[in-house]
Amino acid sequence: QVHLVESGGGLVQSGGSLRLSCAASGRIDGINFMAWYRQASGKERELVARVTSGGSTYYADSVKGRFTISRDIDRNTVYLQMSSLKPEDTAVYYCNVEIYRVVNVEGARVTRNYWGEGTLVTVSS
Repeated sequence: QVHLVESGGGLVQSGGSLRLSCAASGRIDGINFMAWYRQASGKERELVARVTSGGSTYYADSVKGRFTISRDIDRNTVYLQMSSLKPEDTAVYYCNVEIYRVVNVEGARVTRNYWGEGTLVTVSS
């Protein structure tokens, strides 16, 4: 099993900054990608940012230029630096990680996807 621990959420004024962290632990042979989603009240969960094992990144248009995703490979940790926060960024932010495990001597892999429990970010106007 894999456990994800998120931290860094809280209340911040419009224009402020926060940094979210998500650390993955457990049986992990490698990580394919790490991502942050968010879900605002009454809305569907949406992808905010993702970083792949190769270092490629993706950002939703709504956060480009304001949010930065990064990772610490040695610690299996992903960060989301959020700046110039707006009230519309208010949401529960979820960490999402796809890991793989090697299952035989030939190197065959199985992938598994895990979600964190979420951390609330509230941006006041």
